[in-house]
Amino acid sequence: MPGKVRVIPPRISEPVKHVVIYARVSSNSMEQLESLKAQISGLVGFVSGHNNWKLVDIHIDIASSKKGSARPAFHKMIEECRAGLTDIVVVKNISRLGRDTVEVLDAINTLKEADVRIIFRQEELDTLTVGSSLLISTIEACTQAENETRSANIKWGIKQRAKNGSLGFYRRKCYGYDKDKNGELVINEEQAVIVRLIFDLYLGGKSILGIVKELKERGIKSPTGKDNWPKRSIEEMLSNEKYIGIAVVNVDGEEGQVYKLNNSHPAIISKEMFDVVQEEKLKRSNLVVDENGIHRSNKKYSSVKK
Repeated sequence: MPGKVRVIPPRISEPVKHVVIYARVSSNSMEQLESLKAQISGLVGFVSGHNNWKLVDIHIDIASSKKGSARPAFHKMIEECRAGLTDIVVVKNISRLGRDTVEVLDAINTLKEADVRIIFRQEELDTLTVGSSLLISTIEACTQAENETRSANIKWGIKQRAKNGSLGFYRRKCYGYDKDKNGELVINEEQAVIVRLIFDLYLGGKSILGIVKELKERGIKSPTGKDNWPKRSIEEMLSNEKYIGIAVVNVDGEEGQVYKLNNSHPAIISKEMFDVVQEEKLKRSNLVVDENGIHRSNKKYSSVKK
């Protein structure tokens, strides 16, 4: 009697999936390049852990987080997916695929139309297994968190540069100054003469409106080339510490931290003259500080010299 016959079914091997990796960093700084290296290393290890996956390409963009910045590798990847050359796209996280929710969703829809599966490693999202509504809500939450983190990092960076004096805002140009080839402030001698004249006129007893009238009579044009100087421009000039070589930066608006960089550029006005002008402005404002607090004096200031 013959023994039992065991039928062994033929082994059906799974088709090979063509996989690409997409990675993006926002600059070519050493820190960002190290981040790029880590992104790619982790994703290559993930792909190699699947027997029927074949890594066919790695697309890399060095593009800013600003929407609309060029991403040639991303667009090349999209074209290859549309041509049927790719089965799976693997990225580190949602923010690498796009700079905001709209951009990420557009990319996902484009890839899904091309029958391409997308895997976000950090969020553990896979378009093969995750429903559309859950995917969208997760993307929106992650994108918002990423934007908040990016905003906090930007503010932190600004504060650090403000502290060490490297912030570009310290070298913002104003009337009386130009920038040299290195971006440093240098005195515009022609305009500096007008700045000194305005300070002299004020200390000579002229009111703000009196200075405006005097400048017009002398045919001195405003910073924008107009016959009449704005009253606000004169007021700000008389209070601007930049004219004594101090650059001031206010981080986070009115309630933020104020940073001052002394001797950041050549002075047009001496500190002694500037301080006298500030005392004169306080005197003319009719504000009195006494035991009753700050209040206006009953005396009125007159710019007419006796």
